[in-house]
Amino acid sequence: MSRKPTREALYQFHGRPPLGSAVSLALEHLVAMIVGCVTPAIIISQAAGLSGADSVLLIQTSLVMSAVCTLLQLFPIGKRFGSGLPVILGVSFAYLPSMQAIASAGEGVATISGAVLVGGLVAVVVGLFTKQIRKLFPPVITGTVVFTIGLSLYPTAINYMAGGAANTAAAVAEKGLTSALVYGSWQNWLIAGLTLVAVILLNQYGKGIGKLASILLGMVFGYLVALCFGMVDFSGVSSAAWFSLPKPLHFGIHFDLSSCIALGLLFAINSIQAIGDFTAVTVGGMSREPEDHELQGGILAYGVGNILTALFGGLPTATYSQNVGITSTNKVVNRVVFTLTSVFLLLAGIVPKFSAILRTIPQCVLGGATVTVFSTIAMTGMKLIASQELTARNTTIVGLSAALGVGVSQASGALGQLPESVTMIIGKSPVVIATLMAVLLNLILPKDGQTRKGIFHRHDKS
Repeated sequence: MSRKPTREALYQFHGRPPLGSAVSLALEHLVAMIVGCVTPAIIISQAAGLSGADSVLLIQTSLVMSAVCTLLQLFPIGKRFGSGLPVILGVSFAYLPSMQAIASAGEGVATISGAVLVGGLVAVVVGLFTKQIRKLFPPVITGTVVFTIGLSLYPTAINYMAGGAANTAAAVAEKGLTSALVYGSWQNWLIAGLTLVAVILLNQYGKGIGKLASILLGMVFGYLVALCFGMVDFSGVSSAAWFSLPKPLHFGIHFDLSSCIALGLLFAINSIQAIGDFTAVTVGGMSREPEDHELQGGILAYGVGNILTALFGGLPTATYSQNVGITSTNKVVNRVVFTLTSVFLLLAGIVPKFSAILRTIPQCVLGGATVTVFSTIAMTGMKLIASQELTARNTTIVGLSAALGVGVSQASGALGQLPESVTMIIGKSPVVIATLMAVLLNLILPKDGQTRKGIFHRHDKS
C-alpha cells in the first residue's frame, strides 16, 4: 500500500509530497531561471543572423535540452552517472562571450554545436579525473574567470539597452518598424532605464515571489511600456506552430579547432563550478557534504548532457546557482518538485508559439533586465576571490589575468598580425586568455609561504 503524500516529504529527496505544494514550488524554480535560460539563445540568434523560424527553434531547443540535462541529474544510473541531487540546469551565460565571438565571426550555430560537443567530452574527462583536475582550479582561479565573464558581458548589456547595434536607422526602416527601435534612441534608453529601476525596486523591496521573480516581473513591466510605444513586433508569432519537437542537427555541426579550444576551456572551468553548486545544495538543503560518487556522476552527466545538446543544436547548459540558492533557503529537496520544473521547461520548449512570443521582447527590455544579471555574475566572482586571503600572489593572479583578458579583447587589432586561429582562441573573448593566465600564474608563482621563506633566507645570509 502506497504512503499518503505528506508535507514532510518535501524535505526528502525521495517521497510523495502534496501535488499542490510541489507544483507551486516547481513554478518558483521555473520563474527564477526561465529568463536566464532563454536570453542567451535570443542574443546568439541575433549575433548569428538567424531567421525568425531558426531563432524560435534555437530558443525551443535550449529549453528542451535544459529539461533533459536536469532530468539526467535527477534520475542517476547507478552511482556513476548523474548526481541524484536537487539541481536545475539551464543555458549558461558563462559561455556567452565566446559564443558571441564565434557567431559574429560568421561561423554560425553549427560551429558552436561542434565546440559544445567537444566541450562535453572535456567535461566527461574532468568527471573521470575530478580529484586530480580540481586542484588546478582553486577559488582564486574560478573567481577570476567568473569575474572576467561578468565584465565581458557589460558591453552586451549596454548595446541591448541602447536597442541593439544591428538596429540601424536603415535596418529598422527596411523592416517597416517604428523609429523608436533605432539604436541609441531616447525611447530605448527610457524603457531600459524603467526596466532596470523596476528590477532593482523589486529585488530590494519585494517580498516572496516579487523578490524571487524580480527580473521576470521587471521585464514584464518594460515589455508593457514598450508595447505602449509600439516597439513590439508580433509578425512572427502568428506563423509559429503550436507544437513542434527539436530537430537533430538542424543547424548542422562543424568543428573549428580554435572554437573548440575556447569553449573546451570554459567547460573545464564550469565543471569545477558545478562541484561548488553540488556542494552548496547538499550543505544548504541536506545538511551534509556531497559524496564522491555524486560529484563524479554529476560531472559525467553534465558532459553527456551537453553532448546531446550539441547534437540537437542547443546551447551549452550548466547548473543554476540561483536555484541552488532557493533550495538552500527553503530546504525543499524533493525530486518531484524538480522533475515538475523540468516538465514545465519541456512543455515550454515544444510550443513554438511560446518561443516566438519571447522573441518579440525588445532588446532594450532585455538589456535593462540582464545588466543586473551580468553585474551579479561579476560580483559572484569577486566573492569567490575574496573567500581566499588577498595576498600579493593572489592579487597578482586576479589583476593580471583580468587585465590581459579584458584589455586584449577591447584593443581591436592588437592581435591583427597573428594567425586567425590564434586570434579566435585568445583574442575574441576575454574569458579564455584570463583563464589561461590565471591557471599559468597559479602554477608558476611561488606560494606565499615559500616566498616569505626565501626572503628571510636571503636576508639571514647577507
